[in-house]
Amino acid sequence: MATKRFDLFTICNYAFLAIFCLITIYPVYFVLIGSFNDGNDYMRGGIFLFPREFSLANYQVVIQDERLYTGFKISILRTVIGTITSVFFTAMVSYAMSRKNLIARGPYYWIHLVTLFFGGGLIPYFLVLKNLHLVNSFWVFVIPTMFSVFNMIIFSSFFREIPEEIHESATVDGAGDFRIFISLFIPLSAPVLATVALWNAVGHWNSFFDAMIFTTKGDLMPLQLFLMKMIREADVISNSQYVPPQVQKKISVQTIRMAAIMISTVPILLVYPFLQRFFVTGFMVGSLKG
Repeated sequence: MATKRFDLFTICNYAFLAIFCLITIYPVYFVLIGSFNDGNDYMRGGIFLFPREFSLANYQVVIQDERLYTGFKISILRTVIGTITSVFFTAMVSYAMSRKNLIARGPYYWIHLVTLFFGGGLIPYFLVLKNLHLVNSFWVFVIPTMFSVFNMIIFSSFFREIPEEIHESATVDGAGDFRIFISLFIPLSAPVLATVALWNAVGHWNSFFDAMIFTTKGDLMPLQLFLMKMIREADVISNSQYVPPQVQKKISVQTIRMAAIMISTVPILLVYPFLQRFFVTGFMVGSLKG
């Protein structure tokens, strides 16, 4: 009887997970097939599994916009530089916060914790960045994101679980804190590093609000801000004089938007499989051990 119950539970569990995955994945798939379908044919409806009239016209319209390539460049640069700097500096602060001999560790921790729940407001934040000459600068995407309190808590929880004997042995051998951090703690925390790096990379890749508020230069427009403007301007673009008449017959506002969404989504989806094996491990270790 126990075996039958277990089998029934397993079947129901897999069925539920399969349905949940389908519900999660299908909207993305629907956007994908819509982006490859003839725009006018798409407006007729009835497209659910495959493109009815295959067409690359939607992508042709999107990729001919030079802002797309500027957006890719800025998004890639801010994602790579921002992720590396954020992970490094957050991990370095977390290492210090995990050491019991840190003077005033308690007050430091609570000061950090307060900033997690209370902010100074958008206008004061803008004025601070302006006085630091970061407005209309690429570094406005990087410097304010170099440290994360939430990620510090994840890192600190993991660092505290590393045996103290490892730190003591390295100290006896003459290693300083920075050498111990770089040579021991960083290699031992690969799962947490990969998890936090993925969070930061996704955050940087999807970010558009900071560019919209703190930059006015077109050459600083990230991909997501371009996507937002493309979605807003899709009706104008579809009737633009720069779009050949034969292409205009094969596009629509909705399919142009779908093509823009897929172009901005695919790169980050390609990164995730390489970090997937670290993701669950790092998240569980960094949270449960705390």
